[in-house]
Amino acid sequence: MHPLTPRTLLFRTSIAAMLLVTIMLVCALVGPQHISLKAALGGARTDAMPAPDYEILVRVRIPRVLLAAMVGAALAGSGVVFQALLRNPLADPYILGVSSGAGLGAMIAVIGGLSWTLWGRSPIAVFAFAGALGTVWLVWGIGRVTGKYQVTGLLLAGVVVNAFFSAMIMFLVSIAKGQQLYATLFWLMGNMTEEDFFVLWVGGGCIVAGIVALFFLGPQLNIISVGHEDARSIGVPVERVEFAAFAISAFITAVAVSLSGLVGFVGLIVPHAVRLLFGPDHRQLLPLSSLVGAMFLVVADTVARMVVAPGQLPVGVVTAMIGGPFFLFLLIRHSKKVYWPT
Repeated sequence: MHPLTPRTLLFRTSIAAMLLVTIMLVCALVGPQHISLKAALGGARTDAMPAPDYEILVRVRIPRVLLAAMVGAALAGSGVVFQALLRNPLADPYILGVSSGAGLGAMIAVIGGLSWTLWGRSPIAVFAFAGALGTVWLVWGIGRVTGKYQVTGLLLAGVVVNAFFSAMIMFLVSIAKGQQLYATLFWLMGNMTEEDFFVLWVGGGCIVAGIVALFFLGPQLNIISVGHEDARSIGVPVERVEFAAFAISAFITAVAVSLSGLVGFVGLIVPHAVRLLFGPDHRQLLPLSSLVGAMFLVVADTVARMVVAPGQLPVGVVTAMIGGPFFLFLLIRHSKKVYWPT
């Protein structure tokens, strides 16, 4: 494989970004309700009745497409980092307890019947964010106690915490009322809802800033992937780099989960597929995985909106149905190209 040059990185990232914008525009125009682009671009009417095409495009579809792109980019970008830190290409953002922590937080909010809002966010989103972030740091602390950031300790702690919190979720589900149960289960399977632009700006700003920060850690992650001792021998502050990468990835994952619920497979298959196609260099793996993850989730959410219209599927169901066979196809086709430093 040819060495990565700045020109090659810029070219590939630019192509991926243009493809993402194209997909977002197309998906914003696609839906169970046909709209006219000409009528939508004409804007809202001046009388009491707003233009339906404008309202559907601007108030419903564009925010939803933007949300899907943000969540997909966050999950795929953090998936790259967790796979690097855990030195396991099958790791994903939920492996350290994010899913169970977020789910438990959401269930507590639902069972408690909370109805307040914080910066436009419901208690479910706020509690899910707190639960996801708190659980990841709990797992990190347990892993540190078991042996100075050992990979095995982190993985085992994640498995145990996941199992314990999942049992607590099942207990709360068993005592939940019918409407509470339906709302929570739909959220647990991943659901893109229309958000106001303030929430999108804040959430998108956090996610983009996190991905940019992770991009600048790419060279150090490349060196750490070779081995901790080799990295230390050339002056890389391994513990600080791992802590920073972990903290940023945990944060943007928690933001994504609080916005969309639990969307599986994105953080697993997208980084692995990009690695199979373009190699393991994190300088390009991070930006390309984030852009491809955004494309993947935008398309998946469009399918979820249309396949059972006028109803809709949880987007997590679609990502699993699309992502599983696609991942197996790439793995079989490119199995001879797989490279993972040990």
